[in-house]
Amino acid sequence: MRNLNQFADMTSGVVYIHASPVALCPHVEWALSSTLNARADLKWSEQDAEPGRMRASVDWTGPVGTGARLTNALREWSGLVFEVTENPSEGVDGERFCYLPGLGLWRGSTGANGDVIVGEMQLRALMDAQPDSAGLAGELDAILGTAWDEGLENYRMGGVGAEVTWLRQRVG
Repeated sequence: MRNLNQFADMTSGVVYIHASPVALCPHVEWALSSTLNARADLKWSEQDAEPGRMRASVDWTGPVGTGARLTNALREWSGLVFEVTENPSEGVDGERFCYLPGLGLWRGSTGANGDVIVGEMQLRALMDAQPDSAGLAGELDAILGTAWDEGLENYRMGGVGAEVTWLRQRVG
């Protein structure tokens, strides 16, 4: 029988480099490789949303907290547009980090289905600080990362030549 207070040691996630200057691509690979202690062999393709820039993604596996370490490594270059996800694991919520020049870095906790989790105490603090519904709505948008999602949406669309993985499940 396992200990019910056990927390996961390992997790996984994805790094999405949505837009990188061509000259920065090898540096991005080096930063990811050194953070993961494994070769990050990215397959770069053109970013249609921003011609002249490249896009790539890589799945990763590592200790809980690796998503934050990857984000710290990538945010050194202010010209990158990227997202890092860390999947939830036993006893640990997941995380999503988004970076857009002009907006900066956003971080949110995520549940098993990928939804952003907003805690009770965060909500109570917002309600106390915002006496009107317009102010509360704006603060909720900030916590949920709405501006980052809107800013990243054009980058998330697969461009010509972008790597796509199709997952199939047999039914019946």
